[in-house]
Amino acid sequence: MKTLKQANIGDTVRVVKLHGEGAVKRRIMDMGLTKGTEVHIRKVAPLGDPIEVTVRGYELSLRKADAEMIEVE
Repeated sequence: MKTLKQANIGDTVRVVKLHGEGAVKRRIMDMGLTKGTEVHIRKVAPLGDPIEVTVRGYELSLRKADAEMIEVE
């Protein structure tokens, strides 16, 4: 299992599954990160948090904790 946190800068990955429950999972889905969505890793901050990604044509910053809940391929 590979998570969004483990993806490298410049990779384009596809969301396979969202882990987590309740409000956290709902918030991730509301940001456009749903099953089958392609995500491009743009930048990672110097200390690794946050991660900047492009999803559905817009830029999004995610915390490491949220990125760990997103399983990708």
